[in-house]
Amino acid sequence: MANWVYPLGTAAHGSWDVSLGTSDSAVEVEGWAHTGLKVATLGAGAAVELPAADEERIVVPLNGSFTVAVDGGEYRLAGRESVFGGPSDVLYTGTGKAVTISSPDGGRVAVATAPARASYPTRLITAAETPVELRGAGNCSRQVHNFGTPAALEADRFIVCEVLTPAGNWSSYPPHKHDEEKDGETSLEEIYYFETRVAPGAPARPGADDAIGYQRVYASDLRPIDVAAEVRTGDVVLVPYGWHGPAMAAPGYDLYYLNVMAGPGPVRDWLISDDPHHGWIRQTWEGQELDPRLPFGA
Repeated sequence: MANWVYPLGTAAHGSWDVSLGTSDSAVEVEGWAHTGLKVATLGAGAAVELPAADEERIVVPLNGSFTVAVDGGEYRLAGRESVFGGPSDVLYTGTGKAVTISSPDGGRVAVATAPARASYPTRLITAAETPVELRGAGNCSRQVHNFGTPAALEADRFIVCEVLTPAGNWSSYPPHKHDEEKDGETSLEEIYYFETRVAPGAPARPGADDAIGYQRVYASDLRPIDVAAEVRTGDVVLVPYGWHGPAMAAPGYDLYYLNVMAGPGPVRDWLISDDPHHGWIRQTWEGQELDPRLPFGA
């Protein structure tokens, strides 16, 4: 079975902490074809470069602010203190363009990618423009930043968003899949990039904590997959197919993940099927209150 779980450092390449599925990635994943991710930690004044390629990209500050040079222009991304501070400015770069990302004060940045053919213009999506969705209820409450979804961004192939889950809650739940092209479902690979933190107000001693979360992926047909991964900041889980969820924020620790999805089908849309054993969970949200800890960054 291919490797679907990459703890921090296992998918590093050159200046990148993570380099998976992109045109210049050194780590090759068997059967992976439609999505990619790069993550870099930059010191003050440092920069990383991406050569022109037939892939569309979206630059997502994780912490810190950045300047992105693309297609003869420069774009300032105001960024944020951490991924738990609310939405950030992001930049869609289109295809076939060299990109240089620099940071005046240092920070960490992600670049979501997907092989693409159609060309769309470079677009800055500010934090204020980012659609923020509060999804679920009770201990299934989570926050979604929909800056790279079809309703918010004109693009060729990929769907990109962020999900924040308060400590003790479950997201990506009920378990669902999007691994077939059929009525009501689209076939999409999916990347989960994780960050974790001690929940505000928790009594953990600084440096003595181990902020963790968990991710589950299991088979939906005869293709084998069985992932039950403990995740921390910088870890990546790939979902080529199968039921996936929950993504669990352990008690005491908030959980963030960046999702990158794309597939071979003709329609750029996130259409899913719930695991029929667990889909009834959605009905229990009716009448429940949203978790009062949301929204993050308010």
